[in-house]
Amino acid sequence: MKTLPLFPASIVGSIPRPLVVRELIEKPEWDATDRIAMDAACRFVVALQERAGLDVVNDGEWRRRSYIGVIAELAHGFTLETNPADGRPWTVVTEKLTPKPPGFIAAEARFVKEVATVATKITLPAPALLGERLWDAGRSGKAYPTRDAFVRDCVAPLRAEIALLQGLGVEIVQIDDPHLCLFVDPDVRGRYDDPDRAADFAVDMINQTVAGFDGIKFAVHLCRRAGARVRGEKHHAGTYGPILPQLNRLKVQHLTMEFTAAGADDLESLSRLRPDFELGLGVVDVTPGEPQTAPMIAQRVERALSRIDKTRITLNPDCGFAPGSAAKVDTDEVYLKLKAEAEAARLLRKKYG
Repeated sequence: MKTLPLFPASIVGSIPRPLVVRELIEKPEWDATDRIAMDAACRFVVALQERAGLDVVNDGEWRRRSYIGVIAELAHGFTLETNPADGRPWTVVTEKLTPKPPGFIAAEARFVKEVATVATKITLPAPALLGERLWDAGRSGKAYPTRDAFVRDCVAPLRAEIALLQGLGVEIVQIDDPHLCLFVDPDVRGRYDDPDRAADFAVDMINQTVAGFDGIKFAVHLCRRAGARVRGEKHHAGTYGPILPQLNRLKVQHLTMEFTAAGADDLESLSRLRPDFELGLGVVDVTPGEPQTAPMIAQRVERALSRIDKTRITLNPDCGFAPGSAAKVDTDEVYLKLKAEAEAARLLRKKYG
């Protein structure tokens, strides 16, 4: 396990996939040359992050069709369809889950650990997020009459993967749950009979997923779909205040949070989080075409320093750079933003170290 410096510069998850990678992940069967090509691509994306100066890297989630649909690599019971609402590929649960041999995500982690020279992160989708995106009353109801029943069955395959990750020396295992953060939005809360119960359930499922694993630093990634700005979708409003009781019950050590958008930078709410949380602040705007400079990023961190001790803060983008396997985002722009993030971290170390 590598020791991180003050103000570590990290990644959240996805990095834009070049066409060659998108072609590979769409192939139903791989031969030896396909595996060699994907390994070479993942070496490149790790090198890109290290060259930018990051202290924590991953493989850009380049081996996955989607950060949510990866659950179909861990369990049988899913069908890949086209979502009638938007025409996008859609993984939907249609049968009771049965386990596949574990190891898909662990293999990602093993490869990253072999090629990276800095600390590493691996990501998994949160159970309740899977329920929100992959359960449909019409398509899933025969196997799972309720969404919550499906969510509960997602815990076991995720835990099987974490059990394999435990011995690999990955510094951070991040559970992605942007849906939990949507409960900050009054419009979203109004769609639930009991929004606090729904948020409590999401937290309970995360806690069950991570329970009992020693020697792993767990993080939860929260955002009100900052990454959706890449696709021009709605940004959800609201401060973290409405979900502070739920966040403070999370049995993890680190929160990876949005910080560039209005409401997300509410310092009063952040100061009420449990003091033992490390906070990965999303101080880099992932919106395409929005330049980010090191002084701009450092200034955002310094706002947080008025309420949060410097030893608790990690720098990261406010979301993944490529939400959805087909998202088209300029890789050079991402590289420049990551370079600015790493330079901001160096400026902060020089000033406060």
